Parts: sequence; C-alpha cells; structure tokens
Amino acid sequence: MADAASTAGATRPPAQLSGAQGCRAREVLDLVADKWSLGVVDTLSAGPKRFSELKRSIEGISQKMLTVTLRGLERDGILTRTVYAVMPPNVTYELTAVGRTLLDATNPLVQWSLQNISAIDAARAEFDGRADRPTR
Repeated sequence: MADAASTAGATRPPAQLSGAQGCRAREVLDLVADKWSLGVVDTLSAGPKRFSELKRSIEGISQKMLTVTLRGLERDGILTRTVYAVMPPNVTYELTAVGRTLLDATNPLVQWSLQNISAIDAARAEFDGRADRPTR
C-alpha cells in the first residue's frame, strides 16, 4: 500500500516555489507563517472575537504583536475588522472567506505538527547531544 506522501504526489504536481510565481507565493507564505498569524486564524475559526478575547486566547502574545498581526491579516484580506458605534466602542475581528480557506489549508500542517512533536523533540535532543556536532 502506498504511503500518504507518495499518494499525494501522484494525484497533484508538487508546489513550485521557484520562478516569479514562486517568489510571490513565498511572499504570501511569509505573511501567514509568522509566529502569531496562524494562532489568530485558528482562534477566529470559532467565530468573531474582540481584541481582549483574542489576547486572552493566544498565550504569550503581547498587545503590540497582536495589534501588528491583526493589521497585517486585515491588510491581506484574511480577516475583517468591524467597529460598532456604541459606548464604549466595540471592535470585532472575523475571518473572511479567504481566511477560512487558509484555515482549511493549514489544519493538516497543524495536525502533522501535533502528531510529530515527540519525534522532533527526540531528534533535536539527539542532535544537540552529539559530541561530533560541528560548532562555530
């Protein structure tokens, strides 16, 4: 029986990150693959959230980084920011249709990460413990 990687390769061509289109793709990947963006997208998968709800839900993110991340994702069309004219002002963030497709695309990567974190930790420990490892 073929493994998942060879089956996936047989059904569609591999993604190309070379050439002009690949350069643009890398630019987009850089925007969403930073430290915080996928956490924001994942948190918004449950529905609209206020800034304070996002801040509480994403462990370790500072107020400044959350602001920068939200602005970037809004600029790229991944989420929308809605301001309600009430006192005090109420602002919510919600995934767009494009943001939902990003969530669909990244869920397999997140699952892969969760399934393989122990193996990666073991490989790192083994690598870091080698006596013959070159140093700078």
